[in-house]
Amino acid sequence: MVNFERFVLSNGLRVIVHQDTSTPMAVVNVMYDVGAKDEDTSRTGFAHLFEHLMFGGSLNVPEYDDPLQMAGGENNAYTTNDLTNYYIQLPAENLETAFWLESDRMLSLAFSEKSLDVQRKVVCEEFKEHYLNKPYGDVWLKMRELAYQVHPYKWMTIGKELSHIENAQLQDVKNFFFKHYRPVNAILVVAGNVTTEQVRTLAEKWFGPIEQGERYVRQLPKEPAQNADRKLEVHADVPLDALYKCWHIADRVDKRYYIADLITEVLGGGQSSRLYQSLVKEQKLFSNIECYHHGTVDPGLLTIEGKLVKGVKIEDAEAAINRELEKLKTDGVSESELQKGKNKTESVIAFEDMTIMNRANSLAFYELLGDANLMNTELSRYHQVTVQDILEESNAIFREGNCNTLWYLSKNLS
Repeated sequence: MVNFERFVLSNGLRVIVHQDTSTPMAVVNVMYDVGAKDEDTSRTGFAHLFEHLMFGGSLNVPEYDDPLQMAGGENNAYTTNDLTNYYIQLPAENLETAFWLESDRMLSLAFSEKSLDVQRKVVCEEFKEHYLNKPYGDVWLKMRELAYQVHPYKWMTIGKELSHIENAQLQDVKNFFFKHYRPVNAILVVAGNVTTEQVRTLAEKWFGPIEQGERYVRQLPKEPAQNADRKLEVHADVPLDALYKCWHIADRVDKRYYIADLITEVLGGGQSSRLYQSLVKEQKLFSNIECYHHGTVDPGLLTIEGKLVKGVKIEDAEAAINRELEKLKTDGVSESELQKGKNKTESVIAFEDMTIMNRANSLAFYELLGDANLMNTELSRYHQVTVQDILEESNAIFREGNCNTLWYLSKNLS
């Protein structure tokens, strides 16, 4: 059980306090309810670009890292399709330094052509290095385009295409900031050796004066049900043929999400999983195979991906995956197999909650989903899943018409 207290400032900033006196440290986590899905289709990659710009100096703090390091702190950030998260860990006695730094960049970034130019170059290089020049790097650029027709999950966090970042103008960047990075669209979590009174005082002092901003109301296009299988074949300079298959699943707070999560555990949770045992160890069709989902807030994708053993025909490898899925759809799982998946999930959750950094991040995320207390009740949702649920949901997910397949073939082999 993770205890916390919650209050809201007059400007709409939600504040959550989690006290843990067993540590001398504190974590300040600011989560903005903006991700790549909130971008304009012709200006993608902005949320991720902001992750970089947020470290390029704010209105009253030209160098973000220097004062933090002097206070014994460290920081980082990440962006997803759903959210942007910034976090600091530092000695609790220096807590106010984190409030000063985070509130100043929420107030306003030090927008300049120079900073934009520097970060634009950094992001463009990242795009080239990880997505264009790396073997298999463009898989998800292609797969998202295939799997999503209208929902903005169509593009990755890095952006749909390089030109969107290359052509980003300072005014575009300012508009994006003042639309999304406002107190009313943010969640502040403070965890560690702190008290609620202390956090309330600091929050009022540093964040209270910031103008509320307009609440961003999402009106994203809903992805229609997919009723025809889609397939793409790519030939590239890669060492091994690879196979990627994706199916649409329910959103993050739907009961079916938890069922789908356990299905990925049964199929691909490590070397004792069905796909690994059958297709890697026994039939030796794949050198490795995984089954996972992306944990997205809106309806997401369940994925099976694997690299083939040299000489294996991709048609044979795909047929073998389909046979395993048919077994699951016909016979379901045993009570013991399901329990094993639940046990593993429980241990993963318990392990994740060990650090105050992870607890702070989780509290922010569950608050973003609608209720920070989901952190304490989510495990019960997994425990409620039955073998019948697994059978029914397997048939719903792996139905004909709901599949997107990418054959990523080596030019050397084809």
